[in-house]
Amino acid sequence: MVSSLRHSQFFYTTAPLPCPYLPNRTERKIIADLAVPQADALHSRLSRAGFRRSHTLAYAPMCENCTACIPIRLPVNRFTPDRTQKRTIRRNADLRATLVPPLATPEQYALFARYQDTRHTDGEMASMTATEYRTMVEDTPVQTLLAEFRTAEQTLIATCLIDQLEDGLSAVYSFYEPDAPQRSLGSFVILALIEKTKSLGLPYLYLGYWVRGSAKMTYKSRYRPAEILHHGTWQDLNPEHPPEGAE
Repeated sequence: MVSSLRHSQFFYTTAPLPCPYLPNRTERKIIADLAVPQADALHSRLSRAGFRRSHTLAYAPMCENCTACIPIRLPVNRFTPDRTQKRTIRRNADLRATLVPPLATPEQYALFARYQDTRHTDGEMASMTATEYRTMVEDTPVQTLLAEFRTAEQTLIATCLIDQLEDGLSAVYSFYEPDAPQRSLGSFVILALIEKTKSLGLPYLYLGYWVRGSAKMTYKSRYRPAEILHHGTWQDLNPEHPPEGAE
């Protein structure tokens, strides 16, 4: 989504499209332009209200008769890894994470393409070209970074696009080496970002939306405690007893 809007006080809705998370449903989004003065402050306010960023836009679901997409964030100072997550951390102790400017490279795109070809062949990003990938990374009006994870041999094995907010980090999109399932790299990236958020003295890691019943999104509830935005208030998530509408 690339915007030509220039008035952040206005919000717009998209046309209905098939839902990418739940079958036989449609989705609509409410969007606002972030390419405005004081974009970082606006982005932080909207993130606290449950919005996400794509390119120069902030968006949130506004679907008729469905509230399954629930904003989720991790209060990093309360997080304690479980046994499985501790094993994941140990298994990837050889990796080194570096924060770099949001500049796309051929190395990143090659990893991105392998990831899409293996993990998301039917997704809307599967056919993304190198130029489109560059736009996804570099077309940002807010404070954005890339986290690159490399082996001791300097092989790029995982990458995450990150926005810095006033109260935390927002994991925009991550991808990783699909031929290393034993490493659980998707989980490790989140665990590493939790530690990075702590080191910056920020309280929250924003993970987008939790969708109960969607295999793509339920993994987010494995990081506990987690908070969800329900009726305008951030509250602890209990996956066994989710709020009404999280089905």
